[in-house]
Amino acid sequence: MRFLHTADLHLGRRLSDLPLLEDQKVLLSQIIDYAVSEDADGVIIAGDVYNKSVPGSDAMMLLDDFMTQLAEKNIAVYMISGNHDSSERISYFSQIIKKAGIYTTESFDGKLQQIHLEDEHGPLTVSMMPFIRPLQIRKFYPQQEIITYEDAVKTVLDNSDLDTSIRNVIICHQFVTGAETSDSEEFAVGGLDCIDASIFDAFDYVALGHLHKPQKVRRESMRYAGSPMKYSLSEAGHRKSVTLVDIGEKGEEPEIRLLPLESPRDVREVKGTMAEVMAMDYSEDYVRVTLTDEMIAPDARVSVATVFPNMIKMAVHNSRTLEEAEITGAESLENKSKMDLFIDFYKMQNNDMEPEEEQMRIMEELLKELEEEKYETY
Repeated sequence: MRFLHTADLHLGRRLSDLPLLEDQKVLLSQIIDYAVSEDADGVIIAGDVYNKSVPGSDAMMLLDDFMTQLAEKNIAVYMISGNHDSSERISYFSQIIKKAGIYTTESFDGKLQQIHLEDEHGPLTVSMMPFIRPLQIRKFYPQQEIITYEDAVKTVLDNSDLDTSIRNVIICHQFVTGAETSDSEEFAVGGLDCIDASIFDAFDYVALGHLHKPQKVRRESMRYAGSPMKYSLSEAGHRKSVTLVDIGEKGEEPEIRLLPLESPRDVREVKGTMAEVMAMDYSEDYVRVTLTDEMIAPDARVSVATVFPNMIKMAVHNSRTLEEAEITGAESLENKSKMDLFIDFYKMQNNDMEPEEEQMRIMEELLKELEEEKYETY
């Protein structure tokens, strides 16, 4: 049985208020191409299909188009809801679309939802478990002590029928201890959402979602597919991919390959003097620009935007700031007073030190004089 494993699509997500839907459309198209060229039996989507529980119509239309193309090519889909999704919206129409080979997590009843398949190596069960929280599981098992996410997952597994004599795949969206995280993910306070990898020992392949970096956890056959696109600067060094999994006979290790995904625009960091940055090639990548000049012109952000129109952040790192200080975009400045802007600028140039009282007094007098001169010209 051959599966393509992906996760964390986050359809409808924005990066520093920049829409990413066109980039996401290109990446989904690449996944469809891989599914066809690699003759995949099914595509696994391990949660966080959308970026929020109430997705926009454009994000929903993009998923509809993705699913329709796969169904037309007779490629099955196995999709669960993640912590960003509404489980009800993901399960909507689940009974109808099942007839087209699209399996989504249905209304959760405290047990694994299972799809039974068969190929030349015999039977194989795909178990689907949406993102779950302890409070959600307690109502199904009120007699059991369920405090942590590990307690919740273990309770569901212990109360689900699982034939370990055949091949088993599980799709889940949780944080398994030992994996590498990034800034774009959400976690529970105090590490309550950590789950030990040994809980999934009975499964021949564990298709994980939640973490955005493609990686194995303890063994090759327990994997995070990672997100198809970089969703934060902490992911700048990630190599995005979709995971191709071949599951042979029971007892054999699955064969795994990572197929690269190429986004139309990269997420990266740029650093240099104003002159160096302005001399760089025009790029529509999503970039964080760090200027190293000792003095920064007030309109630096506007100038740099002519080279990097999709700039997501701008910062300064020089002898005055000692560490990088972010330059706020114009949309955040319009509600600040002139004195607030002066204080922000002074702190940026003087290692975060506040201006002294005498300096504040002088600036207030200068601003007052400028205001008076402005009215005298009318």
